Amino acid sequence: MQQNILRGILFMCAASAIFPIMNAMVKHLSAELPTFEIVWARNLSHLVFVILLFGPRYGWRLAVTSRLKSQILRSTFFLGSNILYFAAISVVPLAEASAISFISPFLVAIFAAFVLGERVGIGHWIAILVSFVGALIIIQPGSGHLPWQAVFVLGSSTCYAIYQVMTRGVAGDDSPETSVFYAALVGSVIMSIAVPFIWVTPGSLRAVLELSILGVFGGLGHYCVARALMWGPAPVIAPFQYVQLLAASAFGFFIFDDVPSIWTGVGAVIIIASGITIMVRARREEREKAGKPA
Repeated sequence: MQQNILRGILFMCAASAIFPIMNAMVKHLSAELPTFEIVWARNLSHLVFVILLFGPRYGWRLAVTSRLKSQILRSTFFLGSNILYFAAISVVPLAEASAISFISPFLVAIFAAFVLGERVGIGHWIAILVSFVGALIIIQPGSGHLPWQAVFVLGSSTCYAIYQVMTRGVAGDDSPETSVFYAALVGSVIMSIAVPFIWVTPGSLRAVLELSILGVFGGLGHYCVARALMWGPAPVIAPFQYVQLLAASAFGFFIFDDVPSIWTGVGAVIIIASGITIMVRARREEREKAGKPA
């Protein structure tokens, strides 16, 4: 497929605007509904969205997999990431949660090195350590700067990183559509078993509407990321995911009156700078392999 860098950037920016919308709705719903109920709605509406989007083309083949155990396990980690992140943003400001979650790509590198045997250079390891320092600056453990639930974001990022590594592992056997289907299906089944025990009836039509479309925003966001990376190289496109921090800060300020602290800004800059450094190095290595000047 021919590259179109501008189109890829626009898709990544769109994803970075969509995810904070979903997270803002989750934070809003958390004031009246249990986290498990919100996670159930997010997964179920995502499942419906996936079936409507891919079902007409793939039919029953959407559920055909040669890696059933791996699909179930990776989808369980995706569910764990949802639960921990939604539990965190019920009390943690959106900007802080978004900034901390940016350590996920570095965790992917760690797990990919040990699980998939992918090479991680010394510069990459240094950037990983620096990104963790950035996360600690934002959280400031023991200072009371943020609610203790901020550590849930670290747990969520860890689960999501494992999910991404396992997604790479099944990519050679199952289609992306099948993997997306199972990620939504497993979460829907597990949470449908749990939700009757904690069910709270939404008190307004607005809440019902928000519950119904959570997964649509999640699905659209992931679709935009996938499309973005189809139109250009990841080291060029991926840095624009950091637009999400600006969007999260805006939603947090205008909807929830949350003002990011100076330490959040410092930590976010450290994490983002580490990520961009890695992407620039990766881009340079790609060009050197291709015999082009850096």
